[in-house]
Amino acid sequence: MSALALERVFHALSDPSRLAIVERLSRAPASVKELAAPLPMALPSVMKHLKVLEEGGVVRSQKSGRVRTSEINAAMLSAIDSWVAARRAAYGRAFDRLERMLDDGEDQ
Repeated sequence: MSALALERVFHALSDPSRLAIVERLSRAPASVKELAAPLPMALPSVMKHLKVLEEGGVVRSQKSGRVRTSEINAAMLSAIDSWVAARRAAYGRAFDRLERMLDDGEDQ
């Protein structure tokens, strides 16, 4: 995943309202009206948040008649998970090297 794509994803997830939308969409696709119902904002604000989530690749939507339905983009979430797992593995290797260095220092 490119740095720009990561920046967009993390920007999209950086807002509590957008996180609430993602949490809701993790259960099932929903219309803008359904997503707006529990949020303390008007529909246009929810639509702006959805646009940011779509630009980040986290959510995708389709329009059928007058109803726009959004859903999680599972492929993007898998890519984020892979990126985090790679970072976790790199940190683990660094701590393993540090542990070996410290163990070698105790032997002297």
